[in-house]
Amino acid sequence: MLAIDRLGYRYPGASRAALQAVSLTARRGSVLGLLGPNGAGKTTLISHLAGLHEVQEGAITIDGEALHRARARMPTRIAVAPQDYAFYPMLSVAENLACFAGASRLHGARRRERIAACLRFAQLERFAGERAERLSGGLRRRLNLAIALLPEPELMLFDEPTVGVDPQSRAFILDAIRALAREGRAVIYTSHYMEEIEAIADRVAILDHGRVIRQGALAELLSQDDRVLSLHAPGLKAAALAPFGAVTMQGEGRWRVHLAAGRTPAAVLSALERAGAQVQHAEFGRYDLEQLFMSLTQRSLRDE
Repeated sequence: MLAIDRLGYRYPGASRAALQAVSLTARRGSVLGLLGPNGAGKTTLISHLAGLHEVQEGAITIDGEALHRARARMPTRIAVAPQDYAFYPMLSVAENLACFAGASRLHGARRRERIAACLRFAQLERFAGERAERLSGGLRRRLNLAIALLPEPELMLFDEPTVGVDPQSRAFILDAIRALAREGRAVIYTSHYMEEIEAIADRVAILDHGRVIRQGALAELLSQDDRVLSLHAPGLKAAALAPFGAVTMQGEGRWRVHLAAGRTPAAVLSALERAGAQVQHAEFGRYDLEQLFMSLTQRSLRDE
């Protein structure tokens, strides 16, 4: 549905481009997980899709039509559920939905139908008369979601939609987003919670310094290096693993070994058992998303 082709963007006066030759696609019925450290370009990219930035370089198309033309013809085709709360605190849940339904050009019976459907989807019926400022963090996130869904958008952009919510609300929101994709919507989901991306994304794109440094189907990305053995063994030293391949420390007692040719996981575990090491966890042939992300972005702190 969405195609981004070599998108580039530089803010006025900036020393370097915020986006450089970014190419991505988002498909109907699929969730694209968008990852990157602070300053990677995620917000700039989402701002383009939300119509806040004009394209400087490259192209963005929706079903082959230039984004600005598609938005002008049908502005409600794309919706954003932002990280910040996007509603009026002094209005009730129902009043907020009525207000944003009007902004989405919904009228009469259709307006009433969509408000009722979004209250139902977000499970907010019991809170319809409650002022938004009195809602818990999880309920506020669900109100953000309900508002974004009002015009039945085809492409949904979720920017950190679970920040500050309890585990039950987080699970509900993730289930809801999966359901939206199953209904045929295209979804782009940004989060710093790697386990969320692993839970709901079909495809993943990792941005850093304004460039896409890795993208593809989640399962393929996590199995690209099938010679990796990850271990958790408190007290284990690198010297015990060095004969088996290249060793990287991932944290206290946590190691990753890129096995040399001819070396097997069984040989490593047998050697550690003979040495008296207490292996609490071992995994072979698969990164988790956080490991992949940290290896690609070099683990350096980003404060911008």
